[in-house]
Amino acid sequence: MANALGKLGIWRGATQLNAELAREVESLGYGAIWIGGSPDGKLAIVDELLDATERIVVATGIVNMWKDDAATVGASFHRIEKRHPGRFLLGVGIGHPEATQVYQKPYDKIVEYLDQLDEAGVPVEGRALAALGPKVLKLSAERTAGAHPYLTTPEHTREARQILGEGVLLAPEHKVVLSTDPEEARRIGRPRVENPYLHLRNYVSNLKRLGWSEEEIANGGSDALIDALVLHGDAEKIAAGINAHLDAGADHVCIQVLNDDPIPAYRAVAQVLLS
Repeated sequence: MANALGKLGIWRGATQLNAELAREVESLGYGAIWIGGSPDGKLAIVDELLDATERIVVATGIVNMWKDDAATVGASFHRIEKRHPGRFLLGVGIGHPEATQVYQKPYDKIVEYLDQLDEAGVPVEGRALAALGPKVLKLSAERTAGAHPYLTTPEHTREARQILGEGVLLAPEHKVVLSTDPEEARRIGRPRVENPYLHLRNYVSNLKRLGWSEEEIANGGSDALIDALVLHGDAEKIAAGINAHLDAGADHVCIQVLNDDPIPAYRAVAQVLLS
């Protein structure tokens, strides 16, 4: 699946995706569209995007295990795979544990859900797992095609590759603002990082593992933290940040453009990295 994804994709919320945008990013050479925002388990948006395009892979980033049962998601996987073989990657994860009222240890929930996907006949190579910490990264290597980390840095990518080993998909997300004005870029990027991620224990714990202090994480995040989590500058500078992930061991990087209109950034980055 890593080869099918190519080295660069886009990450965008389900409600912000449509057939026209899918055709645009495919024409620019992107290898994958990652659907964020916990898309519904019936995954009708996947059909829409795949029907509108010819080769690009569509992945979920992610289907939320607390929200959609594995039987429903498994049936959706088989429907999509039959219609568009080899062009869909089912990304699953526990999302934000704070958002659920059901008590179950997150790791146990992940294992149970993967067991249920096995029962539904979803192949290991057809699914990926949202993973940040070492334990879940190891699980992603054992039970799925690989890991889809969110809100990370190349330092995390390097550590993740060491844990995963070779031959396992590693596809981190990274936020992007196309702007050469650092203050403007932080003004756009900081709210999207702070709310909700700097208030969620799994992301905060991961940032602390990477060496960021409580002071740097508090109060919306320091400039240094925001700059690390939101690539900004011209296309060449953004491309350098993406290449840092690839050099650290990522197979594929999906960019989440935070500008109001993402198309100029998609085009600019593609011209540097995909032309």
